Amino acid sequence: MEHLAHASAFGAAASAYAEHRPDYAPAAVRWALEHASGPRVLDLGAGTGKLSATLVALGAQVTAVEPDRAMLSELRNAQLSVRSLPGNAEAIPLPAASVDAVLAGNALHWFDMDVAGPEITRVLTPDGVLAGLWNVLDDSVDWVAELARIAGSAVIGPRDTPAAWRVVAAAMRLPFGSPEQAAFPHAQRRSAGSLVATLATRAGVLVMPDQERNATLDRIRAYLASRPETADGEFALPMLTCVLRTHRRGATRPDS
Repeated sequence: MEHLAHASAFGAAASAYAEHRPDYAPAAVRWALEHASGPRVLDLGAGTGKLSATLVALGAQVTAVEPDRAMLSELRNAQLSVRSLPGNAEAIPLPAASVDAVLAGNALHWFDMDVAGPEITRVLTPDGVLAGLWNVLDDSVDWVAELARIAGSAVIGPRDTPAAWRVVAAAMRLPFGSPEQAAFPHAQRRSAGSLVATLATRAGVLVMPDQERNATLDRIRAYLASRPETADGEFALPMLTCVLRTHRRGATRPDS
């Protein structure tokens, strides 16, 4: 039930998500697509289109599938050159063998892979690629590590730092292949205010009672105001885009 509550919380903050969530490192997306045999990419659980925008910039032919109406509306408002459809990983509204790659940006962990795995396999070409991408904080930087401690696990969760992400990624059950991991530097320009706004879109924060949420965000504001790196103006937020990819090599084409 907690997993479902977290997964369904984003729609209420769709406009803030569109404004404040980071995009994805182009190098990470290129690596995710390295073995794709063609340009047709499904952005699954596309949200407001953060990953779709990077894919389009790299020349992919993108279909974006998103279950939440508010998030899908924000994606369409962005006027990206993508085909956008309502749907989810457990019921993908595409024909069999219709995409060369399936990518999921900060979404793969929400999928019920017992159901989504066969659906992803169905829509992929026989040599298709599946990859999940996550933006995580680079806590090898001292002030970022302290931010994670101050913010707490509801804000900086089990996939939000590199070491924690590697543990979660290693335990993920993907429908085929032996997954590979890689991480790519991806700094983001932020101010203290915009970083707080970004963290306020985290699922753990969205489901907090109002009093707890306000106290948590106030604690983060006070910390950022106390640090020379973040107290005044804009700064570079050290991040990584982490990728988990697998390749469906030479599988039999599924029936349509």
